[in-house]
Amino acid sequence: MRSAATRAPPVTEDPVDLDKHRGMAAQKATEIRRLLLEVETNSQMLRQRQSELEAQLLALPATSWPEAAVKARYLLTHYQSTLGREDTLHHRLVEAVLADFARLLDGA
Repeated sequence: MRSAATRAPPVTEDPVDLDKHRGMAAQKATEIRRLLLEVETNSQMLRQRQSELEAQLLALPATSWPEAAVKARYLLTHYQSTLGREDTLHHRLVEAVLADFARLLDGA
C-alpha cells in the first residue's frame, strides 16, 4: 500500500480548468486561437448562406417592381462593399439609389 504522501489525489467528476495553470500569455494565445476558429467557422457559414441566397435570387424571376428592387438592393449593397474607401462618388451613388428604392417602395 502507498503512504499518504505518495497516494494520487482522488478522481472527481469536475473538469480541471487547465487555463488556471498556464501563464497569461498562453491563455491569451489560446483565446485568440479559439476566436479565430469561431470567426472562420462563421465566415464559412455566411458564405454558404450567401451562395444559397444568390442561387435563389438568380433562379426566381421577379414578378413585381418591389421584388426586382429587393434583388437590385442586394446587388448594390454587395457592389458597395467591394468599393474602396476613396471611391466616394460611387458610394454616394449607391446610397442615393438605395434611398430612392426605400422612398418609392414605401409608397408601393
